[in-house]
Amino acid sequence: MALADGVFAIAITLLVLDLYVPRDLEPDEYREALRRVLPDLGAYALSVAVLGSYWRDHRRIFRGVREVDAQVVGLSVVGFGVAALVPFPTRLLAEYGDQSLTVAVYAGAVAALGACHVAVAAVLARRPWLRHGTPTDATTPLYLLDSATIVVVFLVTVPLVFVTGPAIMWLWLVLVPVKVYLGRRLQPRG
Repeated sequence: MALADGVFAIAITLLVLDLYVPRDLEPDEYREALRRVLPDLGAYALSVAVLGSYWRDHRRIFRGVREVDAQVVGLSVVGFGVAALVPFPTRLLAEYGDQSLTVAVYAGAVAALGACHVAVAAVLARRPWLRHGTPTDATTPLYLLDSATIVVVFLVTVPLVFVTGPAIMWLWLVLVPVKVYLGRRLQPRG
């Protein structure tokens, strides 16, 4: 858990390092510099939301885990590697968001991160001896469906962006109502 916390914290911190406005600008230059940083802020906000949700989900997945095996460790390390990579496609998205290849690279990175999370959750769901007695919501089919939704939407974006262009990234907004609906279904009743 400590390694995961550190990886996600560092990845989120790296996102902000490229946000910059030069010093000693004239008022018009200052306003222009702020306007130029808007795509950076948008890409930053998107990636903070992505990384933050995966960090939260990682903690949720491991909440009921008693021990791990080599497969869980391996999948987790791959996921950490992808999470640490996210600042790179985020920078590409901020600088070259109008390029189809950039959108495909970003979508591929998010889909890969999501696939690692789904794989870890699926392995733990199939291995009750690794968990403390009671199953958690992260071992349910609904949780796996919720997690797989992100993977599918971002993965579908990869080929579609080369047909429709970079505006396909607006398809990612479909995740908002879907995640809200599935998140409510995952909430414990009571």
